[in-house]
Amino acid sequence: MPFRSSPLLHSRRQFLYGFGSSTAGLLLGACKTVPAGPSPASSTTLRQPRLPWPVVFKGEAKFHRLCEQARKENWASLPIGKRNATVGRALCGTPYGNYTLEIDDKIESPSVNFDMLDCWTFYEASLAFARMIKCSSSLWTREAFLHYIELERYRDGRCTGSYLSRMHHLEEVFADNERRGLGTNVTRSLGGLPVRRNIKEMQAAWKSYRYLRNDTSLIPEMAKIEARVSTLPVTYIPTSKVAGIESRLEDGDVIAVATNWHTSYTSHVGLALRDGATCRYMHATSSRSKGRCCVVDTRISSYLREKSTNMGIIVFRPGEAPVLG
Repeated sequence: MPFRSSPLLHSRRQFLYGFGSSTAGLLLGACKTVPAGPSPASSTTLRQPRLPWPVVFKGEAKFHRLCEQARKENWASLPIGKRNATVGRALCGTPYGNYTLEIDDKIESPSVNFDMLDCWTFYEASLAFARMIKCSSSLWTREAFLHYIELERYRDGRCTGSYLSRMHHLEEVFADNERRGLGTNVTRSLGGLPVRRNIKEMQAAWKSYRYLRNDTSLIPEMAKIEARVSTLPVTYIPTSKVAGIESRLEDGDVIAVATNWHTSYTSHVGLALRDGATCRYMHATSSRSKGRCCVVDTRISSYLREKSTNMGIIVFRPGEAPVLG
């Protein structure tokens, strides 16, 4: 779901560039993750990142302001969906930025940039923060936040230092996180229809990705990953059916926009935000007419009709993650 300037891309965070959506590239280092499961992990060691803090953690002042707001308003008391949506609303107004995760030529490390977000990193940062604040407030730290980024962003929840350990397609993120008990893809239960694509975006547009440009030996392995992504069972809710299921969407649901591009499944991602009987789309947009920032947009069914390439939505409902302690 990446996106650069060509309509070919979809897998990486860059996927929403010329789209009123967003983009990104991710990293963090050796922060060890808590194994997913119903019981808290009490002995997890949070390690230092492989790259310098100024590289992997930008916008620290904003992070601390969010922490203070979360304390004052007791966000931790909210269920995960409402917590996720509340953090997303607090991030609205953040400028849109591309390729914020492409931070090195070789070393992959979990990272965040609170000063600018794309569509993918907007939902990621919201969810990681929402999960982090279930921990004791003494653990609301850079290390803990990047731990929760790593848990969601990397295959099996662990960054190995290799670019290939990062998941570059939302379809794999949803499947991998669901397998580890971190949420549920509810698309099929909402009436989703099957769709199949031959994903080749990363291997075809490798020059657009900093890590692949600087280490072309990764391309054959990336091709194998995309072949596996192509075999995942993917369903989507057609645009014509979305208005009918909007009442069943919940605050904080991750809403990926299914595209009719033949090389991709999705072209954008954001969060659901309940507004009475309707459900609005909250996302980072590159559209200048919408402010080129994170916004609470129109209702989701209306948003889909803005572009002929929008085919429908995929809905992933995040769950709680193990609490650090």
